[in-house]
Amino acid sequence: MAKVELKQPIVDEIKAYTKDAQAIVLVDYRGLTVGEDTELRKKLREGGVVYKVYKNTLLNLAFKGTEYEGLLKDLAGPTAVAFGLDDATAPARIINDMVKKMPKLEFKSGVVDGTYYDQDGIKVIATIPSREELISRLLGSMQSPITNLARVLKQIAEKAA
Repeated sequence: MAKVELKQPIVDEIKAYTKDAQAIVLVDYRGLTVGEDTELRKKLREGGVVYKVYKNTLLNLAFKGTEYEGLLKDLAGPTAVAFGLDDATAPARIINDMVKKMPKLEFKSGVVDGTYYDQDGIKVIATIPSREELISRLLGSMQSPITNLARVLKQIAEKAA
């Protein structure tokens, strides 16, 4: 069996993840202990993020001709890939939380909703709250004035009675 035939299923797997991904974040994982890597993988899995380590040549083949082509210039050295399938900011946010505990873990770059971000840009993306958190904040801010109005009306009714 030729080498190309052996590599094609892996390239197809990567392409399948890229089709479903809202975001892809590349990280340099050099220097992590086995325990740290296990903890990182667990947190990412809980957040609905697929975290894999592939050879850079296979990532190169999979990303060529896609919206993730901007990541090709960052495929040097050890590279792990986090695919955010459900939440576009989840990979960056979870990895950023883990960087605080694991300083050797470093962002390389990422693509979120079709836009390329360098190392600094992806750190900014990591500060954006999840969709659910944003919705709850919006609902909380909408509920507050209604609650206050209800209190005022209740006080007026109590005074009149």
